[in-house]
Order: sequence, then structure tokens, then C-alpha cells
Amino acid sequence: MRLLLADDEAPARARLRGLLDEIGGCEIVGEAANGREALELADRLRPDVVLLDIRMPGIDGLEAAAHLTGYEHPPAVIFTTAYGDYALEAFEAHAVDYLLKPIRRQRLEEALAKARRLGRARLDAVREALPGAAARTHICARARGQMVLIPVKDIVYFRADHKYVTVRHLHGEVLIEEPLKDLAEEFVGRFLRIHRNTLIAVPFLTGLARTPEGLHVVGLRGVEERPEVSRRHLFALKERLKRYG
Repeated sequence: MRLLLADDEAPARARLRGLLDEIGGCEIVGEAANGREALELADRLRPDVVLLDIRMPGIDGLEAAAHLTGYEHPPAVIFTTAYGDYALEAFEAHAVDYLLKPIRRQRLEEALAKARRLGRARLDAVREALPGAAARTHICARARGQMVLIPVKDIVYFRADHKYVTVRHLHGEVLIEEPLKDLAEEFVGRFLRIHRNTLIAVPFLTGLARTPEGLHVVGLRGVEERPEVSRRHLFALKERLKRYG
């Protein structure tokens, strides 16, 4: 069994290494100190299982797991956590494997024996049940065969076209296969729907204009494109502009 260890605390990773040596039959293919490193290593090394700490700086364990579920060959995920009883009930209710720190050898053996590959719906249910759960800080995509992580704060708009969604950001664009509806629900408040196929980032909105052809379009800081606003969403956009100037 090939394992990847992800924890921002070196002593915690060392303890896991020691326990895995005692158990035997495991190959540690890599170690990560944060969620971004975990995703990059998992993409390159393709472990069977990722032991994933929940509380890490930047991309936390829950967000990293959400990205892992979208991989072509997703690994099984076992969370390691110091969360209290309330949070553990959420993991148990949705059949998500976890290890409570300090980790014991017997529990680690049990978790490895039943390691499950997470479905996105199951993970989303856990995130919603946990106190303080937040939207993702990054969008994960593939470009020229490589994994890329786009900070949500750099995304200017999402535009759907059939099965793909274009993510336009400050440094270019990538394609993802997530439904626009799900993105709108996850990032409510930051992104505003202006068309059935377009969400724009409110912080990048610079104004509303009308073309000689009579179409309404928005200006967006950092890009030349001026996405069209449908009549259905025009009123809400005008109200938003009035509210925030």
C-alpha cells in the first residue's frame, strides 16, 4: 500500500512514520506540510491512501480532499484530526474515515483496512456539518496534463459552455467540469450571476454599459472581455451596483 502523509507538524508526521513501520506492508511515497503540497504530490505520485490532517495553513485538509475527489485516479483519504466530538459525529454519519490525535496503532490499522475513496457529495455533507466550514480557496484544474490551483481571489468570471466551465483569472484561463449552479451556491456573495451561463466576481466589477446593438455588458477589472448581461439578471445587477456604488 502506497501512502502519502500530509500534516503541517513534523512530529505528527514522524509519529505516523513510526506507526506505519510497526504495522508493515506500507510504503510512504511522500510527505507534505500543507494542502497544496499534498495535492501536488498526490497528482505526481498517485498514492493509494492519503493520511490528511484537517487543520493546515492555506488549503486545509477538507479542501484538499475535495480537490482529490476530482482526480482521474483519486486516492482513498483518511483524515487525522484533533476536532471534538461534534465534528467526529459528522465524519461518522457520512462514513468518512478519520483518526483522532494522538493516533493509536490499532486505530490506524483499522482505518487502513477500510480506507474509502471519498465521493464529492459525501465530503460536501461533512463540510456543511462542521462548524466554520468555508468555501474553497482554490479551484483545481488540469492544463497541458498538469494540475494547476487557481486562487479564488484571482478569478474574474466563470462561463459555462456545454459540459465545461471556463475559469477566467488574472493570469489566463482554464477549463473545469463543475456545474455552474454548484459554483454559484458555493461562492454566493463573491460571484454574481449575470447570465444563465456566466458568473462574475463582484470585486472585479467596474460598471455596466450598453452597446450600440442594445446589449448590456459589464466591465471587469483585469480583463478586456465584457460579458453580456441577460435581461433576466439585469435588475439584480443594477441593484447591486446601486448598493455598492
